[in-house]
Amino acid sequence: MKLIIRMETRADHLPVEELTRECFWNLYRPGCDEHYVTHRIRGHEDFLPDLTCVAEVDGQIVGSIVYTRSWVVNEAGERMETATFGPLCVHPAWQRQGVGTALVRHTRALVEQKGCPAILILGDPHNYCRHGFRTGKDHNVGTPDGRFPLGLLVLELKPGFFAGHRCTFHTSPVYEFDPAAVEAYDARFPPRQKRHQPSQDLFAMLVRAVVE
Repeated sequence: MKLIIRMETRADHLPVEELTRECFWNLYRPGCDEHYVTHRIRGHEDFLPDLTCVAEVDGQIVGSIVYTRSWVVNEAGERMETATFGPLCVHPAWQRQGVGTALVRHTRALVEQKGCPAILILGDPHNYCRHGFRTGKDHNVGTPDGRFPLGLLVLELKPGFFAGHRCTFHTSPVYEFDPAAVEAYDARFPPRQKRHQPSQDLFAMLVRAVVE
């Protein structure tokens, strides 16, 4: 397998959204919204196209990672820009073959080249601890309401950047949207059945879990 990681182009937009829909359908909720999120991000001021990449095998897109600006605010009220990725997806037929790892490693290097101090995400620790992510609690980075969600994960790229600080994490408003807009956008794609599956129950537990 010859895997190519490259920047996303305009011609990739629909194939990436189709891939994203395939990967997330019924995974976290009946149906999904991640393909709409990907579409929405591209037109937003916080979109980071120079970090957004696809994984390709024999001309077929098998993976995608999309980046936006995010930021942390320390105890002194100072705002510092960070980077956030999501959605990150790999086609089911290509999962557990190193595609996701290649996307994370490749784009991490790009983030470091930009001089960004950290990547912060909201994700499943089972998927990201292997890449060096740690819970926000370990870096004293929480949400504005003072909590440390289990899924708030931090990859510190400048060692000691968070040392001695208490920070809050803020994602781009691009991730906030009306669910009705998802339904309207999804109507552009071939119909699929929405159904419940156990992964949705696990997700519901994870998003409510906090680190003490």
